[in-house]
Amino acid sequence: MVRLTVELIAKSRNHFKKKRGLSFPEYLRTLTHLHFSNKNIEDIGDLSMCRNLTVLYLYDNQITNICNLGFAFNLTHLYMQNNNITHIDNLSNLQRLSKLYLGGNRITVVEGLEQLKELTELHLENQRLAPGEKLLLDPRTLCSLAKSLCVLNINNNNIDELRDLAVLKELQHFSAVDNKLHNMEELEDVFSHWPQLLQMDLGGNPVCKKPKYRDRLITVCKKLEILDGREINELTRQFLINWKASKEAKKKRNKHMMTRQFIPYPFTNDLNMGHGEPPGHTHSDGNVQRWNPQQSL
Repeated sequence: MVRLTVELIAKSRNHFKKKRGLSFPEYLRTLTHLHFSNKNIEDIGDLSMCRNLTVLYLYDNQITNICNLGFAFNLTHLYMQNNNITHIDNLSNLQRLSKLYLGGNRITVVEGLEQLKELTELHLENQRLAPGEKLLLDPRTLCSLAKSLCVLNINNNNIDELRDLAVLKELQHFSAVDNKLHNMEELEDVFSHWPQLLQMDLGGNPVCKKPKYRDRLITVCKKLEILDGREINELTRQFLINWKASKEAKKKRNKHMMTRQFIPYPFTNDLNMGHGEPPGHTHSDGNVQRWNPQQSL
């Protein structure tokens, strides 16, 4: 089993050439970037001497658990895509982490990120899920990321609804390509809560085939610049917004006219509560009683 340790770093030619007269412990303390992608690494050992580590590249390995990173208080970028990770664990100490790459793993539930208050990018695309499974995002984690997350990638994860994502009000870039999104009304509702959204890609979802799919999303997302790889013309957006406003105004006018045309029965219920019988009431003898205004005085 290949384990990432300081001994493995010492054996690395790339890192050995950078020593330049420093003792190895001194070199480890000055180390800010660590490149160990595609090295068949299965586990992370004790790297606590690398106290100033800011960027860690561990993609394309065989890692199953995120561990032994509690020392990395200064870590801002963590690249662990294309491993065998099943759970997101042991990241609570990474208070400065801003970009987290976990695509291509075996994660089924996105959780354990509640302490990452500075996380701006989260990449979770292409999880290797069992047949019938879909990627779930824990509402607690979503709420904790609501004020910081700007970029979210959940491509190709069998996702069929986005309702819980409405809290991510700072999102600017959103990608959910090749999922199972189908409810147009739900998407409009969720996206109406994302006022900062600039770029979005939903290609490959059933909802893309709905009538006026593109027009409806453009009117909801007021700042959107690119939808499904195509730029949005500002004149087109303004036309659609005006058209929608005109349509809604016409609907309100029609509803108002219908309300005005409805004339309620002019008499109160008192006529039916023992204070006389309604005008035109037919008695059992067949005679119709005519209403006399003087009788009501």
